[in-house]
Amino acid sequence: MSTQTANNSRALANATQQPVGTQLVWILTAIVVALALPYLGNDYWVSIGTRAAIYWVLISGLNLVVGFAGQLAIGYVALLTIGAYTTSVLTAGKLFDPISVFFALPIAAVMGAVFGVIVGLPALRLRTFYFAMTTLGFATIVTQIALAWQSVTGGGIGIPGPEMPAPFDGNLGFYYLCLGFAAICTWLSTNVARSRFGSGLIAVRDAEVAAEACGISKSSLLIPIFILAGALAAVSGGLFAGLQTYITPDAFTFELSLLFFISILIGGRGSIYGPMIGTIILVILPEIAAPLAAWSTFLYAFLLLVIVLAMPGGIAVLLDFNNRRPLEKHRTVAPQTALLAALNQHQSVQQSLGLQNIVLSFGSVRAIDGVTLDVKPGKIHGLIGPNGSGKTTTLNVISGYYSPNQGTLTLGTESLPAGMPHVRASRGISRTFQTPRIVGEISVLENVMIGGATKGHANFLQALLAMPQERHERKALKERATALLQVVGLGALAHVRTDRLQHSELRFIEIARALMIAPDFLMLDEPAAGLSNDEIKKLGALIQAISACGTGVLLVEHHVDLIFEICDDVTVLNLGKILAAGTPDEIRAHKEVVNAYLGG
Repeated sequence: MSTQTANNSRALANATQQPVGTQLVWILTAIVVALALPYLGNDYWVSIGTRAAIYWVLISGLNLVVGFAGQLAIGYVALLTIGAYTTSVLTAGKLFDPISVFFALPIAAVMGAVFGVIVGLPALRLRTFYFAMTTLGFATIVTQIALAWQSVTGGGIGIPGPEMPAPFDGNLGFYYLCLGFAAICTWLSTNVARSRFGSGLIAVRDAEVAAEACGISKSSLLIPIFILAGALAAVSGGLFAGLQTYITPDAFTFELSLLFFISILIGGRGSIYGPMIGTIILVILPEIAAPLAAWSTFLYAFLLLVIVLAMPGGIAVLLDFNNRRPLEKHRTVAPQTALLAALNQHQSVQQSLGLQNIVLSFGSVRAIDGVTLDVKPGKIHGLIGPNGSGKTTTLNVISGYYSPNQGTLTLGTESLPAGMPHVRASRGISRTFQTPRIVGEISVLENVMIGGATKGHANFLQALLAMPQERHERKALKERATALLQVVGLGALAHVRTDRLQHSELRFIEIARALMIAPDFLMLDEPAAGLSNDEIKKLGALIQAISACGTGVLLVEHHVDLIFEICDDVTVLNLGKILAAGTPDEIRAHKEVVNAYLGG
């Protein structure tokens, strides 16, 4: 026994050893090169470096919206425009007495934050290109206001940009000022990306349904991101106005907005250093190919096409050498269920999850017709039936994805509100899906950590500034996720990109993610689909271990041998109605069940 314990400890230690952070290496390299640039080139290249730093201030925030959250925000040049004009108007005294640029920039940031939310709100309802069109429309509106409000903005003639005080009034001083802003913004965006908010953004982007099941609310997650991205875009605008020395509406072109957007796409989604490198490339490219400057839009589009065809993951994937190493072939999943008892502990007295006379219709079709269930704590309740009998629909009603037309859901003595899927995790209910809802572009460990979204209490500001509470919670989530990967037998793959794994491994990853909240009730939707006989046996042992810890399990499965072997109670559905309910032995002997489903 002591030998086995030692082996488990060593395996756990190996799983927690994260490889050297690729992002950190490239970010530090970029900072060193940027600091040395004035000593390696002339004033012209310092000016180019200043422009790249200013653009990165905006893109570092926009990257969280586009690259992490997956929102097609193409018209962010509008927020650059707002920041540039706000800073210039305040320093020029067009509305009030002139103020210092260092007072004007925070005011511009507030303006950017407000309009960032205004621009972003449609993303809560609109998707993909529809949201992109709203951002472009907003950019057009801002340009027209700048042209029409001549008494303040100067109209088409323009307005002088802010003058920088010493020692930032020279090229070198202004360069280091902008570089400082860029470094701070890199730190802030990296903090968000590494926090549960960053993981939540990626989950919403690639697996929104699973994100809701993990307790992630899209609206409450995106709004602070829009605030941050808007504020950074406006600060970038203020610095941009200082670089230009004189601004007109013509300076804020569609090509500039396209540069911001394409920098993120060629850099790679879900990465910080990739879009940073993309920004540098797109700023330098027209300078290297000066005769083609008039064709900049074509160059950007061509480069984007090359990236999409040659390396779809962008620069970040190209430079991620860790995930190019071949994985061991013929891998087997070897759950260590003995480790689970210490992780999932429940009180002896618990409440049941109940459904009373649930009815759900889609048009004239009754998908569920008067279903009543009682899932008891510490028991495994099987739900079987032919295809189309309403099994997954029943899980979706419990999960809140569907609201029943009739009937009630209860958790103990309390009513469980219909709809609102993102509140289920906080009530101790988790689930897996028929088709694994996994984020392929992040590591196995990060996928599992998404399941612990409701366990974090640090707010967005604490995550933004990497404050102690957020770091402590992140560490605790990481340790629990690592331990659960050991439980399901995937500890050795913790830092592998999830899209490199086998289907069977994805099934077990989903279970590990669902266990992150130590759920009172776990719903499994056909977890044995696509597994070998040996893997099904291991799955059965794992489910029994979960139940033994006090968790009530509702298992939807077509492998009836598994159902009859591990379940305490079984309910059979047919055409949305309960055909039979009882113990596995009673169901085996039920004539109608045999005729309708089991055969024979």
